[in-house]
Amino acid sequence: MTISIEQATKLAAGYTAAWNTGSPDAVAEFYTSDGGIVINRGAPWTGRAGVAEMAAGFFADVPDLSLVCDGVRCAGEHVIYLWTFTGTHAVTKRSLKIAGWEEWDVDADFKVSASRGWFDADDYARQVAAA
Repeated sequence: MTISIEQATKLAAGYTAAWNTGSPDAVAEFYTSDGGIVINRGAPWTGRAGVAEMAAGFFADVPDLSLVCDGVRCAGEHVIYLWTFTGTHAVTKRSLKIAGWEEWDVDADFKVSASRGWFDADDYARQVAAA
């Protein structure tokens, strides 16, 4: 299967909208039932329940998280989703602006079967602790 740029853009728009609902389950619905995500080579979150747990963690840390899609690239069944999120850290009340991307493997139903996410964790820590 080959995903077109139009299909990839539509998938990315829906995924962005799901994040902006604040619902972990809405985010998880974009994944296959056995899909998953690994962020910055960390421990994997597997299945929709795992993906929902990952999203819930972000929403707990940044309750007013607002996600923007910065761009999409695709080749075959692979998609690169570029993003930036902004919000306020729940504990420190510091404003955050974090950029990153996800590398998706997409199935024939346009669900994410595997995602590898990346962002600068050191920059995140600096922004959370900034004076």
